[in-house]
Amino acid sequence: MLSSARQRRSFMIQLLVALSVATGLLYLLHNTATNLAERGIASGFDFLSRPAGFDIAFSLIPFGEGASFARAFWVGVTNTLFVAGISMLVATAVGLAVALLRLSHNPLFKLLGGTYVEIARNIPLLLHLFFWYFAVLRNLPGPRQSLDFAGLVFLNIRGLYVPFPEERAAMIWLLLLFVLGLFLGHLLRGRAVRLRVTQGRFPWWHLLPYGIPLFLPGVFLLATAGSWTFRVPELQGFNFSGGLQLIPELVALVLALGLYTAAFVGEIIRAGIQSVPKGQREAAGALGLSRFDTLRLIILPQALRVVLPPLTSQYLNVTKNSSLAAAIAFPDLVLVFAGTALNVTGQAVEIMAMTMLVYLVISLSISYLIHCFQMRVLRYDM
Repeated sequence: MLSSARQRRSFMIQLLVALSVATGLLYLLHNTATNLAERGIASGFDFLSRPAGFDIAFSLIPFGEGASFARAFWVGVTNTLFVAGISMLVATAVGLAVALLRLSHNPLFKLLGGTYVEIARNIPLLLHLFFWYFAVLRNLPGPRQSLDFAGLVFLNIRGLYVPFPEERAAMIWLLLLFVLGLFLGHLLRGRAVRLRVTQGRFPWWHLLPYGIPLFLPGVFLLATAGSWTFRVPELQGFNFSGGLQLIPELVALVLALGLYTAAFVGEIIRAGIQSVPKGQREAAGALGLSRFDTLRLIILPQALRVVLPPLTSQYLNVTKNSSLAAAIAFPDLVLVFAGTALNVTGQAVEIMAMTMLVYLVISLSISYLIHCFQMRVLRYDM
């Protein structure tokens, strides 16, 4: 009887709190709508269909001045995802290298890794961004004095120029085949591991899954060699034409986000590796495994259970910190939509709500994907 009374009291308290929160939200919405109406500011999302009237310096999807605000919104979303994805890859690769340097028995390597970590993580990210943009990239030579890499890649004050197909459909197919290769490689790798368990050794093709993501796009390029035209950047007049231009703002943002986050990722990976008992290394050595195989097959898989939770936070930080791109005028979601579009339309409530919702969805998606991966990695420990 007493327990039932407590349950009813607890339910009433929760109901009152929920009603209070709902009442507060309704009051805020009503107050906002009233103030907008008094000032003659239109509300709603009809502005998304109107022409934007401005251009965007860098976009992964076609965009012109006659495009709508909805198109500008998607340009900002794709640019944000693009920068965040590349920065995560850079942070992970550099972070793993830094962790191995920190764990090296070579005093010089250990000193280099420790120095990098202490310098990178103790300087604010905004200063990292300003350093790469103003101190490094803005001091590069002009187009005529570009840094030449094998006559294919050129770097100057206007950005990085790389070969690129003229047809956008080619890149879409290459990306789809790369994703398909990752999926097929994952399936084949699982098959190889199961054969290793049942037969006591890997099959002869166990390294094949690692090459499939590159093999399929390579076959596509060879099969359609006469259909797609890759343009190599060429200097014509005062600028380069052809190929793909990666503007300095993009390069600076990726370097700043990737290298700054790599310091934290390196320390996370180092802590995960050191959490594996020393006896695991000794047992691997007794079985005749090399140091590389011990790290790849024994240490890193066990370190994942420690690494994944804090690594998720760092990936979320990369996504949210990409909003600092507005400081160097890179057209991400904040600059394009919450900046330029907001100034043009004045739809502050709608635009800010959409911008915050995008970051919320991206962050929750990253958390969910890593959670699913973590559950798969730890499925034998549950």
